[in-house]
Amino acid sequence: MEKLISISQVSKLLNIINPKTEKPSNYTLRYWEKQFKQIKPIIIKKRRYYSEKQINVIRLIKFLLKDKGMTIIGVKKVL
Repeated sequence: MEKLISISQVSKLLNIINPKTEKPSNYTLRYWEKQFKQIKPIIIKKRRYYSEKQINVIRLIKFLLKDKGMTIIGVKKVL
């Protein structure tokens, strides 16, 4: 059985945090889910959980968008 991590834990792990409230920016992950078909969380009782493989995809997306300054269209082409 693969270890699953909740959306808030993934936000904290990847430092996707709202600087004003210092709370996890889960809406960012939900938006990326709509944009990138590679992100498919497992939904259990209406809560999102991500596998290690999913987290690595999200990590790559975050790196390309935030660190490399790519657009969403550009990242889609890379993936």
